[in-house]
Amino acid sequence: MKRLLTSIGVAVLALAASVLVAVAPAEAAVGLRISGTDIVEANGQKFVMRGVNHPHVWYTGQTSSFANIKAAGANTIRVVLGSGKRWGPSNDVANVITLCKTNKLICVLEVHDTTGYGEEGAAASLDEAVNYWISQKSALVGQENYVVINIGNEPIGNVNASQWTAATVAAIQKMRTNGFQHLIMVDAPNWGQDWQYTMRDNAQTILNADTQRNTVLSIHMYAVFNTATAITDYLNRFRTNGWPLVIGEFGWRFNSNEVDHETILAEAQARGLGYLAWSWSGNTDPILDMALNFDPAQLTTWGQRIVNGANGLKATAKEATIFGGTSSPSPSASTGPSPSASPSASPSASPSPSRSTGPSPSASQGGRSCSATYTITNSWPGGFQAEVKVTAGSSAITGWAVNWTFANGQTVTQAWSATVTSSGAAVTARNASWNGSLAASGSTSFGFLASWNGTNAVPAVTCTAG
Repeated sequence: MKRLLTSIGVAVLALAASVLVAVAPAEAAVGLRISGTDIVEANGQKFVMRGVNHPHVWYTGQTSSFANIKAAGANTIRVVLGSGKRWGPSNDVANVITLCKTNKLICVLEVHDTTGYGEEGAAASLDEAVNYWISQKSALVGQENYVVINIGNEPIGNVNASQWTAATVAAIQKMRTNGFQHLIMVDAPNWGQDWQYTMRDNAQTILNADTQRNTVLSIHMYAVFNTATAITDYLNRFRTNGWPLVIGEFGWRFNSNEVDHETILAEAQARGLGYLAWSWSGNTDPILDMALNFDPAQLTTWGQRIVNGANGLKATAKEATIFGGTSSPSPSASTGPSPSASPSASPSASPSPSRSTGPSPSASQGGRSCSATYTITNSWPGGFQAEVKVTAGSSAITGWAVNWTFANGQTVTQAWSATVTSSGAAVTARNASWNGSLAASGSTSFGFLASWNGTNAVPAVTCTAG
């Protein structure tokens, strides 16, 4: 869960060469397991998590969310549970697993009570979290094909983060000693963000502690990861060292200081990394809700990006083969991050019902054509957010330009995934370097923020193919 970090001087540190410790051969893992840097199923098929977090312990009646999250395209759900130290106890683990399996979702189960231990006085220790898992063992044994155990959420705060290493080693070993054969997930300290690099610099020690070599590391990306450089540098360190990693939580850039979610999504897709976005609904800070009031018909801007975005769930998720999934989705996304900025929306704004134009008339160049649809996705007093979807015609195109004229004095203030220029009320948006080439009937989208006052009519748009 997102936490405000104060007085943090985040510096990118040089990583010393890792000294690998000789270890005994690993015991054979069962069910979901680690192979190199990948998560694979029991049949050896690579599985890339694409999913969201669901705050189950606080909203135990919202069981329809499992089906709604599946319908949104997810192949994984990270379920918030409580050990009883601070929340819960969650004694409905068997039912949660059944909900996951019924809806063909891999189930990542996490104890949330550990959040910020050492800084948050009410938090549980990792050892206490392990005791909870032992108490639920009868519901978990035999579910190794379907369940990942995330021992404790963000288990250390910003106070004495170095204690994380020994505590995590002990927790993994206690899980194995007590017979758990599941894939284990461990979160970073610093409220999950690892800005002091404790997890990064001790990753091999953690992996070596698991006799089954079946542990995946999890980074949570919020305001510490607000630039593409911070994100890619961190991910590169893990790739270079061959350490398995997932992005277990992340938010979005609703203001300029927040996480660069566009880079996270693009890099996760390019690298084959799993991601689990925070969160479906029910946040005390509703800017992080994907579905207002748990209603899948009311996706927020954040929800639209995770569900329907170019690197989102519907475009990139593949159902686990244990549930019958066989084919990969057709990628419609770029494989690298967009060089342009992500949007910044008013934190106090409530999304208004979206309004859109139908597909624009298409203009052709040498037989190539395209069309565009303009949609207002969010609106607040004095400002709004819009998205324009560009679709190629019956032939592939190598570039596009979209034009419209504002009728009510609106002004574009920021844009992403396109170069937008204005001359009075007339606006032209041209493709970025990475999204101009579209296959026949292929599509991409760009967005922008703009000001308005009084009236905000949806303009007619035209698209010209290059």
